[in-house]
Amino acid sequence: MPTRAARRSIDVHVFPPFRSAVKAPWLRKVAAEALAAGDPEGAGGVSIAVADDETLRSLNERFRGLDEVTDVLSFGSKQGGSKPGESKPGEGDADASFPADPDGKATLGEVVLSYPLAVRQADEHDVTAEEELALLVVHGVLHLLGHDHEEAEEEARMKELERQALTGFFGTTAGAATAGEP
Repeated sequence: MPTRAARRSIDVHVFPPFRSAVKAPWLRKVAAEALAAGDPEGAGGVSIAVADDETLRSLNERFRGLDEVTDVLSFGSKQGGSKPGESKPGEGDADASFPADPDGKATLGEVVLSYPLAVRQADEHDVTAEEELALLVVHGVLHLLGHDHEEAEEEARMKELERQALTGFFGTTAGAATAGEP
């Protein structure tokens, strides 16, 4: 289990239609587990936004050139976190990085996810919406930390960190091992 670093800034914004289903304190805990698993000694915080399909489709088109909804996007900060070119959103847009925190706190960037798509994927993967949502948050945060899944070795490492974070959050390996897997 990773050691806990100093408390990190984790900002959460949930679009109004999803506020009854998704609670900000819960999302902060999930993101904290992802940060602890992926970068136990780090200090950078993150921002999480829970949005709708249309917002993710629009962002995906603007920053990745793909006119389709996606489940999660990560926007890395220029001041730290993901290495240049590893945060897929922003390719081709030099000003697409997450802005600096006005309080001067180190931020890794922002994770934006589609709640409706997470619910649909939970049904497809035979997991709870909570498990799917947690997996997407963890996955997005790990991207901000520079992890990727382009190569088999990188993918294996990322999946291990996902399992570690989800196990740390849910307290069991059963929920963590099945979240997001068909």
